[in-house]
Amino acid sequence: MKIAKITAMLALAFAGIAASSSSFAQIVKVDGSSTVYPITEAVAEDFQKLKKNAIKVTVGISGTGGGFKKFCRGETDVSNASRPILAKEMDACKEAGIQYVELPIAYDALTVVINPQNDWAKTLTVAELKKIWEPGAQGKLKSWNEVNPAFPDVPLKLYGPGADSGTFDYFTEAVVGKAKSSRGDYTASEDDNVLVQGVSRDKGGLGYFGFAYYLENQKKLKAVGIDGGKGPVLPSPEAVESGTYAPLSRPIFIYVNAKSMDKPEIMEFVEYYLKNAPKLVKEVKYVALPQKAYDIAADHFKHKKLGTVFGGKEEVGLKIEDLLKREAKM
Repeated sequence: MKIAKITAMLALAFAGIAASSSSFAQIVKVDGSSTVYPITEAVAEDFQKLKKNAIKVTVGISGTGGGFKKFCRGETDVSNASRPILAKEMDACKEAGIQYVELPIAYDALTVVINPQNDWAKTLTVAELKKIWEPGAQGKLKSWNEVNPAFPDVPLKLYGPGADSGTFDYFTEAVVGKAKSSRGDYTASEDDNVLVQGVSRDKGGLGYFGFAYYLENQKKLKAVGIDGGKGPVLPSPEAVESGTYAPLSRPIFIYVNAKSMDKPEIMEFVEYYLKNAPKLVKEVKYVALPQKAYDIAADHFKHKKLGTVFGGKEEVGLKIEDLLKREAKM
């Protein structure tokens, strides 16, 4: 009798475990860009509430490059990317038999920040940024007065994304003229909060990351006006929409594994993402695309339009209307 009772209790316990685990049986795996993370995380939170946790969405941060490595190995369903997929990543996906749908979901104003005590570098030219960050500056350019003689002799402390970051790729392409071409003697991290803390604690600090992280930390940092040749412009949604914040405004993306689209939970998540992106993108302080862009993206997703409109190359200074034209022709 006792054995029968124990057996029955164990059966009930295992049934309970199975039931609780089955509530999370459907999982959407996302990884990649720290810049795109706040948007995807906001979408994931709302989506999971709607589904009453019947579908779990995991969102990792390994950088755009790190995310594509996992994506092209088939380890994730969706890859967050702060730049388009590159040729070498396209090749890796092709070799592994991974096809994908490319979906632009917002625009970002890549923001150069300084310490609040810095009262001399309120604006910087692209040429000055290049002078600071180019490989030849490593171990040589160490003080602000070496950037510009009008600046004081204060040690220059640099903070920026690591080599797996799409933000690093875009910034070096836009400023230095070649992706991944950068001095290496700076504090690097894939976690933008680490960069925020570094610049906020160092009077001579300078760093760069996505606009949303700056807005979250305005009391700790100052944004630098960037002069791309037509006078200094501070980052703002209006400057991004008008195309005047150049060359540091850029589209950001999610990529969806085509095989994963056979799973209903992936379809539901991405459809929810595109439908709610305009509202949630603004909530987390990024620049929403025109509704037409989300409609085009939803159509591409529905009809499984595979590939990229960028041909495996980084592009600098692409305006929203230019992206729309390109997407419409896909």
